[in-house]
Amino acid sequence: MMKTTNPLAFWSNAVELGYLMAEAQAVIAMRVMGMAGVWSVTGGEDSRMISEKAQAVSQSTTNATRAAMAGRSPDQIAAAAIKPFRQKTRANVKRLQKRGPKIPKI
Repeated sequence: MMKTTNPLAFWSNAVELGYLMAEAQAVIAMRVMGMAGVWSVTGGEDSRMISEKAQAVSQSTTNATRAAMAGRSPDQIAAAAIKPFRQKTRANVKRLQKRGPKIPKI
């Protein structure tokens, strides 16, 4: 039997998705600037941005399926699916921000 849903939990998921979107846009911006030579990125950044998506999708699907099979509420299933993407975007923002802009040597 599925658990009852807490209406406020949907707001929590909406906030998480908002963070996810903002972080994803920041990561995209830093990676594009890296491709343009303006932001300092590692050489493996191009392949990393492809491989990490497959890992996040796989983990998200697994988490959501396990939550559903355990009879969790819809908001808990959504939270389980969102979590791997948030972990990736949060980690990418922190890592890329530390590298910072590429300052040309004069």
